Amino acid sequence: MLNWLRSVWEEQQERLIFLPPFPDQADPLALFSLLLVSGLIIGEVLHRSLRLPRIVGYVLSGTLFGPSFFGWITVESLAVTRPLADTSLGLLLLEIGRRLDLRWLHRNPGLLRTAAIEASLSFIAVYAYSCLLVGLSPAWGGAAAAITMASAPAVVLLTAEETRAQGQVASRTILYTSLNCALSFVVFTVVLGLIHAEHSDDWLNAWVHPLWVSLGSLVVAILTAGLCLLIGGLLPKKSLAQVFVLVAVALLAVGIARMIAVPVFLCLFLMGAAIAFLDRGKILAYTELPQGHWLLAIVLFVITGASLPWRDFTLLAGLQALGLLLVRAAAKLAGVFYGGGADLERSKRLLVALGILPLSSTAVFMTMELAALYPEFGRPALALPLFAAALMEFVGPVLCKLAFVKAGETDEERSRNGGIG
Repeated sequence: MLNWLRSVWEEQQERLIFLPPFPDQADPLALFSLLLVSGLIIGEVLHRSLRLPRIVGYVLSGTLFGPSFFGWITVESLAVTRPLADTSLGLLLLEIGRRLDLRWLHRNPGLLRTAAIEASLSFIAVYAYSCLLVGLSPAWGGAAAAITMASAPAVVLLTAEETRAQGQVASRTILYTSLNCALSFVVFTVVLGLIHAEHSDDWLNAWVHPLWVSLGSLVVAILTAGLCLLIGGLLPKKSLAQVFVLVAVALLAVGIARMIAVPVFLCLFLMGAAIAFLDRGKILAYTELPQGHWLLAIVLFVITGASLPWRDFTLLAGLQALGLLLVRAAAKLAGVFYGGGADLERSKRLLVALGILPLSSTAVFMTMELAALYPEFGRPALALPLFAAALMEFVGPVLCKLAFVKAGETDEERSRNGGIG
């Protein structure tokens, strides 16, 4: 069939001089578009037939059609789509950063204490597991622990929206996710220095790189948040123009972050937190992107699924990743259950802990950032958190939804027709 098409095309080329040569392979953009559509369809089918979160379908689509299986999207094409994935994750983290309600924490310091305990326990447990049982070096063990401290903000945010979850469990799950992401990002910058110290003779990088990443991200975040509020204040509240400004300035932040080599996810998360803190006049407080979230989710999770290195997966790697997930889950459950929150029933504390278990795209992107520093050491060392994130790509959204459903905080009837459906 293909040969027949080629011969017909070449015959017509002699008469129609504007025809290009017969394409030997499909355009990467066209393939990527088909990948997104397939992700949308698989997500909807799984949601409507099995009641699974749509995110699972998006990841499954990327995994099946990515380089590890059918190869519909090549490694080279994935590299081209990286800025798109960066932007999608950044915009979702911008939203989770805006949910970081510092005034709520000031009124209820027990929430901050609980979050600090669960994040600290997660770091210590995973660090000990990575170094003592898996055999990673202290720096790379710290990297694995820093990466897996964070829950999956995109998964938690989108699952809450998909199920229309509202209540104590949902609000605390989102808050704890924001907090453990913030703590994880702080530890992440420290780990950058430790990795340089372990592999480089020049201590200058060990001191300057963490400062560059943290201060650079903070400066970009504050300046862009201020610009966003300045322009947004001139526009009608909750208008489409305010949404446009929010997205446009976020894209500006993405561009600057990429130019000065600071992580996009950190920059956008801090920008969201800065907007939440500086927006005393409630200029952008009610400006949201509910439908935009789902468009970003399809792009992000399809690319993430395609980026997972299943070709390198082995039984040993799988068992080690499973062990990490069990250790991490025990630490987060203990931290939330015993760490405080006396104003919340014990059963609901367990559900909050269940809700913050997802580990997803943020971990994958943090892994890529760290592995790029010293690829020969980083890629094998960071296979542990990467495979843990890969496993949780499929399980995490289900656990988060289960927590919201068991808490009785979802609107099943509305969610059946919600989302992007």
